[in-house]
Amino acid sequence: MKSLLDLISTSDFIYSIFRVTTPLLFASMGAVVSDVAGVPNISLEGLMLIAAFSGMFFSYLSQSALIGLIMALVMAVAFSGLLAFFTLHYKTNIILGGIAINSLASGGTIFFLYLVAHDKGTSISLASKVLPTINIPIIQDLPIVGHIISGHNILTYLSLLAVLFTYYLLKKTALGFHIRAVGEKKEAAESVGINVTKIQAIAILFSGLMCGFGGAFMSMGYVSWFSRDMISGRGWIALAAESMGRQTVLGSALTSFLFGIADALSNALASMGYSSDLVKTIPYFATLIGITIFSVRIYRKSKKIA
Repeated sequence: MKSLLDLISTSDFIYSIFRVTTPLLFASMGAVVSDVAGVPNISLEGLMLIAAFSGMFFSYLSQSALIGLIMALVMAVAFSGLLAFFTLHYKTNIILGGIAINSLASGGTIFFLYLVAHDKGTSISLASKVLPTINIPIIQDLPIVGHIISGHNILTYLSLLAVLFTYYLLKKTALGFHIRAVGEKKEAAESVGINVTKIQAIAILFSGLMCGFGGAFMSMGYVSWFSRDMISGRGWIALAAESMGRQTVLGSALTSFLFGIADALSNALASMGYSSDLVKTIPYFATLIGITIFSVRIYRKSKKIA
């Protein structure tokens, strides 16, 4: 126990929290916007997986990390656009549409991975590129704080900016007002001239863009390759974070960090020699416990109101 406490009190552990929380922040911000608009997007897992594969593959083809990132974003937005098209134009159930994209992503990425790398497990044989880390001048030289804040992948810093941007978008812009109006009462929004279909499409596309960043980080920042189903439930954890955050930007970000702490703890325990298969379940148990507590609180509150 003492060795564990010593480990989690180090700057390395705090550094790892920011690292593992990065994809959760991106995905949860996408979930917030789509949910607030009244079109809950449960395809976060699949969109991140598609982006992760696309980032790896196109960075390998072009030997450019930037092109890999751009194509990861393009592919994630394209598939979220496909979801928006079938949901809003053909009135397909968005939950079923999200499940379809998740299934397509899981099987499709394995198929294309085998085509390009002749391996159904990883893309280690392909020389794909990674996005750069950023060393912040002056701050990097500070003891302890410098090691925690500086030296992260560029997408880690962008994930923190994404939280601020999403908050500003929803609270301070006309588009954000329209998104909230459509989600609260789309008939009333329509009556004052707001194009509901357009606003909901933008919300779904935004969630796809955020998933694109999160997926790109996984194969071009978190590690330097793509592996089968490498998102490992992070899309679902992000949905849980958004739900526990009550559809708020700051609440969802805070909950994402809590799940990130659980993930970092599981990595720390694995490094100490504990069974990796066992400790890797910690983030999922934390998610299950968090959702259970949240559901009980909501149920009790509804009973009091009744």
